[in-house]
Amino acid sequence: MQYMKNEATEIKYINGGVTAPRGYVAAGIHCGIKKDNSPDLAILYSETPCSAFAVFTKNRVKGHSLLLSMENISKGRKHCIFINSGNANACIGDRGMQDARTIALTCAQKLGISAHEVLTASTGVIGSPLPMDKILPGIESACQNLSAAGGSDAASAIMTTDTFSKEYSVKVELSGHTVTIGGMAKGSGMIHPNMATMIAVITTDADIESGMMEALVRESVDSSFNRISVDGDTSVCDTMMCLANGLSRYVPESEDSPDFQKFKEAFLLVCTELSKKIVMDGEGATKLLEINVINAIDPTSAETAARSIANSPLVKTAFYGEDANWGRILTAAGYSGASFKPELTSISIGSLLMFDKGTVVGFDETEASRILKNKEISITVDFGEGSFNERIWTCDLSHGYIDINAHYRT
Repeated sequence: MQYMKNEATEIKYINGGVTAPRGYVAAGIHCGIKKDNSPDLAILYSETPCSAFAVFTKNRVKGHSLLLSMENISKGRKHCIFINSGNANACIGDRGMQDARTIALTCAQKLGISAHEVLTASTGVIGSPLPMDKILPGIESACQNLSAAGGSDAASAIMTTDTFSKEYSVKVELSGHTVTIGGMAKGSGMIHPNMATMIAVITTDADIESGMMEALVRESVDSSFNRISVDGDTSVCDTMMCLANGLSRYVPESEDSPDFQKFKEAFLLVCTELSKKIVMDGEGATKLLEINVINAIDPTSAETAARSIANSPLVKTAFYGEDANWGRILTAAGYSGASFKPELTSISIGSLLMFDKGTVVGFDETEASRILKNKEISITVDFGEGSFNERIWTCDLSHGYIDINAHYRT
């Protein structure tokens, strides 16, 4: 499943994020968790109940706020999402779960809904209790300041080591209805395919029933959020949540209908653009790298090789140093376990062919240097013996990654 930006699909980018679709309001405030006075508490609310689905980290260690969402996601429709940053609410025993329940109950009381209609997430440092004396008044303040203009504030409030907030939204005409899809995400470190790899929220005013939504989210996540990697680590608090409140009055006829296929394309576009923003903001990153493995003999080999190249520290540091070291790319594919024949393999960086069917070729070093100075660079590995392709996004690895993570708690 891949998206294509083209006029034929009538998918149009619009400004905004999670409050771009009808009926959603949000707020993002500083409640006192973060020491630098930056926003650290976000609330998203739909004026009508929503179909909801979420995917969660596969890390065996899970935060308490995430565990509560895993418990609540199957309990009918949802109204609200609470997210705090600066503290992961993880690995602190019974108190962590009780604090998560208190947060959901407090949100529910302030908004006049039930506690099971609230999804919760926390992100930040592991092993410290949440400062509930700050969070509970913060919930009250956020609920009093909910607005359709609050989506950007919410996107800022969920950031941790991110250097910029991440939002994206589109609209598309479906069966005579204007349907909007919006999203926000956070993440720049502990990013690796194994859903989830960050915190993301997608909203829409389409009327999508839960079974159809589950299939949509799983397929879209696998082609977007599960195709990015920054550092090979997967957090204990990661999740992607989706809400659909139906206020556009668009109801898909079936999963196979042309309009729903168009909706899926728009939904994937939002997921993909948010995914790329996460990689572009990888801790210490200076370049976005798109790894394309093409013409593989089977899909597993294409994916395995692409992931291996994307996660190779030697490949990533070479791109940071703007060194056209195609040998590191070939080596990473070679130890990946993918099935391919080196004598049929070719490698290009950008449009510049450097290795052709098993043999190094002379290439223009000046042109290579020009390509490697770009902020976005594509790498193509052509195995030359099949028809299966895979794409992974990653970033370079710089001194900045060490500087950020060597002192994360302090």
